[in-house]
Amino acid sequence: MDLTDAYENGKYIPGAENYPPRWQAAASAFRAAQGKRARLGLVYGGHERQRFDLFLPGDVPVGLVVFVHGGYWVKFDRSFWSHLASGALARGWAVAMPSYRLAPEVRISDITQDVAAAVAAAAGEVAGPVVVAGHSAGGHLSARIRCRDVGLPQDVAARIVRVLPISPLSDLAPLMQTAMNADLRIDFEEVMAESPMRHSDLLEADTVVWVGAEERPAFLDQARWLAGAWPQTVARISPGRHHFDVIEDLAAAHSPLTGALLGGLA
Repeated sequence: MDLTDAYENGKYIPGAENYPPRWQAAASAFRAAQGKRARLGLVYGGHERQRFDLFLPGDVPVGLVVFVHGGYWVKFDRSFWSHLASGALARGWAVAMPSYRLAPEVRISDITQDVAAAVAAAAGEVAGPVVVAGHSAGGHLSARIRCRDVGLPQDVAARIVRVLPISPLSDLAPLMQTAMNADLRIDFEEVMAESPMRHSDLLEADTVVWVGAEERPAFLDQARWLAGAWPQTVARISPGRHHFDVIEDLAAAHSPLTGALLGGLA
C-alpha cells in the first residue's frame, strides 16, 4: 500500500506555499532585533550544518529550551524558526535552535546523533533545566532525545525535565511505504532503532505530545501512538490548527502551547 498521500501535508493546507517564506522573514527580523542576545552559528560538529543559534533572555536564564525544526529530515534549517523562541525568551528561558545534516546525505539515525550532540553542546552554554521540543521530523527527533540509547552525557541527560514533540513521527514503519523513502532509506532495522514509540528505556522527563486537530489523520494517529506507548506522557489536540500553523503559538509567552512547553517550570 502506498501511504504517500497520508503523509502529504502541503497539498491539504490552503496557501501552503506561503508559509516557508513567511517563516523565514519573521525569523530574520527576529534575529536582527536580538542584537548581542543572539549568538549565531555556534559549532557542535565538523559539518557546515552542525551549528546552532542561541537566543538569551535579558537576565540569567531560568534554563534552556532546544527547538528542533521539521522538514521530513530532508529540508529547512535553523534560519526559518528563530521567531518561535519569543515565547520562552519572554519567560526567562534561553532558546537554542540547531540545524542538522539532511537525508539523503545521511540516514535518520545519523540525524538523531546530530541532535543529541547539539543538545549537549547547547546545555554546555546554559545552566539549569533543559526542555527539548520539536516539530514534525523535529518532533520525532525531540522524542528520541528522551530515549536513553541516544547516548547523551549523563550530566546533560539528568537535566532534561520535559519533552514536547509537536506533530511527531513516532513510528517510522508507515514511511517505508511512501515516495519519500527513496531519500530516507528507512529499513526494518531503522524502524526498530529510530521509532520513539518502540523504545521503553526512557529518561524520567514529563512529555506532552501536541498535535493540531486539523492535521492529516496519520499525524493524529502518530501523536496518539506515542502518548499511549510512553509513561509520563499525554497528548493534547490543538483546536483549529493544521500541520503548518500548529507551532505558531510558541512565539507567544502565555499561549497554551508555550504553557505545555514550560509546564510549571516558569
